[in-house]
Amino acid sequence: MTRIHILGFPRMGAQRELKFALERHWRGEIDRAALEAVGAELRARHWQAQRDAGLDFVTVGDFAFYDHVANHIQLLGCEPARFGFGGDEPALSRYFTMARGVAAESEHEGCAHAHAGTFALEMTKWFDTNYHYLVPEFTPATRFALGSERLFDEVAQAQSLGHPVKAVLLGPLSFLWLGKEKGEGFDRLSLLDALLPVYEQVLARLKAQGVDWVQIDEPTLGLDLPDGWRHVFERSYWQLARSAPRLMLATYFSPLAENLRLACQLPVAGLHVDAVRAADELTGVADWLPAHKVLSVGIVDGRNIWRTDLDAALARLRPVADKHRGELWLAPSCSLLHVPVGLAAEDKLDPEVKPWLAFAVEKLDELRVLRAALDGEEGAVAAELHAARTAIAARRSSPRVHRADVALRLARCVDGDDRRAAPFAERQAAQRARFALPPLPTTTIGSFPQTAAIRAARAAFRRGALDAAGYAEQMRAEITLAVRKQEALDIDVLVHGEAERNDMVEYFGEQLDGFVFTANGWVQSYGSRCVKPPVIYGDVARPAPMTVEWTAFAQRLTARPMKGMLTGPVTILQWSFVRDDQPRSVTTEQIAWAIRDEVVDLEQAGIGIVQIDEPAIREGLPLRRAGWKHYLQGATRAFRISASGVADRTQIHTHMCYSEFNDILPEIAAMDADVITIETSRSDMELLRGFGAFTYPNEIGPGVYDIHSPRVPTTDEMVRLMRKAAAVVPPAHLWINPDCGLKTRGWPETEAALANMVAAAKQLRAELAG
Repeated sequence: MTRIHILGFPRMGAQRELKFALERHWRGEIDRAALEAVGAELRARHWQAQRDAGLDFVTVGDFAFYDHVANHIQLLGCEPARFGFGGDEPALSRYFTMARGVAAESEHEGCAHAHAGTFALEMTKWFDTNYHYLVPEFTPATRFALGSERLFDEVAQAQSLGHPVKAVLLGPLSFLWLGKEKGEGFDRLSLLDALLPVYEQVLARLKAQGVDWVQIDEPTLGLDLPDGWRHVFERSYWQLARSAPRLMLATYFSPLAENLRLACQLPVAGLHVDAVRAADELTGVADWLPAHKVLSVGIVDGRNIWRTDLDAALARLRPVADKHRGELWLAPSCSLLHVPVGLAAEDKLDPEVKPWLAFAVEKLDELRVLRAALDGEEGAVAAELHAARTAIAARRSSPRVHRADVALRLARCVDGDDRRAAPFAERQAAQRARFALPPLPTTTIGSFPQTAAIRAARAAFRRGALDAAGYAEQMRAEITLAVRKQEALDIDVLVHGEAERNDMVEYFGEQLDGFVFTANGWVQSYGSRCVKPPVIYGDVARPAPMTVEWTAFAQRLTARPMKGMLTGPVTILQWSFVRDDQPRSVTTEQIAWAIRDEVVDLEQAGIGIVQIDEPAIREGLPLRRAGWKHYLQGATRAFRISASGVADRTQIHTHMCYSEFNDILPEIAAMDADVITIETSRSDMELLRGFGAFTYPNEIGPGVYDIHSPRVPTTDEMVRLMRKAAAVVPPAHLWINPDCGLKTRGWPETEAALANMVAAAKQLRAELAG
């Protein structure tokens, strides 16, 4: 009989229970025991959902209070020495200190003004997703030891509830690959021999607990690995197999390509493959995988929310079941971390579109139906198969999906539509004459604190307790407050603060045709930060201006330049659930033309600086280099389309964060933004080195402090970082700004940090003048 399982389940809870518990804990409103109780209740609820759907195992080890990679840093006993832990601190306090720079705001007198702590671990994107993981730090002195009981305690909890357990670990090669060396002339792969014995201890402990299967994730097998890394997989897994339960090696997000035979031949009991992202490899895996090994087929899309075409899935599965004579398991393609929990609470979702969707709970049921049909019990699930066929057919034939006017606009695009009229040097001269900014101009990335008053007003407006005029009045008051605070801080280029925006993607999607929205479709981005991605179901167009009224109002309040703030086409695409019935590049270009219309309208309203954020450019990059050129040509072209409808004297900014950009710098330069602001503080300006070595031609604003930590850095710290920046980028091309938007922070810490930032700029200007 076919077995069904999942690689992981969403952590936050259907109502974001974990988010709210975490934030209460960080504010000192609940203690560690109360937070742990919330985690235990969520795990129990999610395990029961898996069993109710008929899954053969519950997956244990996918839960994390902040990030699963950070869990492994503690499990493997390699917390960076720079944090100065003495060993007597509670494990959860150390964990949050690594993640946030401080364990909790309440631990510091003066709270938001505290300078205690240190900068948090660097954060970057988990492969090509919008989930952010905490980057392990490795030095020649790094040592490993079994350092946490959390995984074993969670296994015991699941067993006490009567569940059969499949534990999950991030594999040793992927753990090392995802980290960074902190030291010259050092290769983190050299730590492998010290790391493997600790993995052996973990696996032996799990086996002693009665765990029969351990899913061990090695998603790096889907990358273009150097030979040195590929060659150590086999000996590593021979070593682990000595003391392990049965191992299910899990790969996802990308084809195995040249690593296919390696993955099939490793000494493990089973192999999971992504049959959504790498459907063409399924036959090859079935050919190469020995019959005594389990083949787990990731047949349900774990990254998107569209209902599975069950007939098409069965058509793919049946030949594989015939070819592979061993045991067959079915699963989602990857962890369900990347989709919302369930559709049950979506009673206001567009009734035509809702049947087209499947969230995590619905995907569990799809596995049940596929198993029954594959095992010859199609009659038992005839109603479910009929419902799926009906929904798939309705989506394909809906007149709302395709628009002739949108197709015509793309067809009429001509050469030059994606180019500014003059080269950067000429634009720079025109912009400097227009704005007359000082050296090292200061700005922020866009958003200011989303206070309780702002959230209350938005909630009241949505439920009808506050009318449109009253809501607009409150938002104008918040914008006025943000402008006055920036003027008092003496920031050079202002923003309106985005009080009216719920999210940098959802806000735009709500005003564009082709999108629908959920009420509770939350997914974790990092820590307690959740996003509610829009659903792109059809062709995209802009029916009316989206930001002009708010931005123009803010500009009327001040003589200083006001930046218009937009989200770019690639990021809107990447941070939405995207239709899968046409190439993503076509949808991206549709969004680009809609954003271009907004940029032109902002310019006509007197806004001279427009920022088009593209933090997701890097995460959209295919994991295999063979696909980079095609993707980057389309992505950079989409950005240029959105930015190229304005005059030379209008300054276009873009912003990128929490990704590695140094390997795509020529393409970033090809975007031709006048100014790029980037996140660099967590990496201690390491990310800027590549820009300097590449001789990036346009202006750059490296982030001088980490906005994800409540810690307020000193002026001296920011001066030190900017001196490092000035060593690799000409000072005449530098701006000074935070790492990212400030919506998650409070006003006291925001004002304190920005005051230090402006003071740092003034000190550096004096040094340059001297």
